[in-house]
Amino acid sequence: MKTGELITAFVVFALAGALLVLAVRQFMEKGVPLNNAWLYAAEKERESMDKGPYYRQSAVVFTILGALFVMLGLSLVLHSSIFLFFEIVLAAAAIVYAIASTVRINRRKSR
Repeated sequence: MKTGELITAFVVFALAGALLVLAVRQFMEKGVPLNNAWLYAAEKERESMDKGPYYRQSAVVFTILGALFVMLGLSLVLHSSIFLFFEIVLAAAAIVYAIASTVRINRRKSR
């Protein structure tokens, strides 16, 4: 394995680790919800907002993205294109989940 490939793999695995740490923190509801709805909300709206669904949504998305980066890192280290299928599935899952959970959260808020 070349030095450049080793550095790239290390960075990819480090990003995966960081994403998984963020996911765990979001599952534990530590810190602020790393979610657009929370970040763009006005201060008064944040005070009355139920943060639970936003923590959960962010945690699941970060978990999926962490797994995606693990697959990418394995692909780099093992020089195998078999992981490409899993990378595509995980990327699609992150997008679909983010959209579907946003719709579900907004429906619950409107009730």
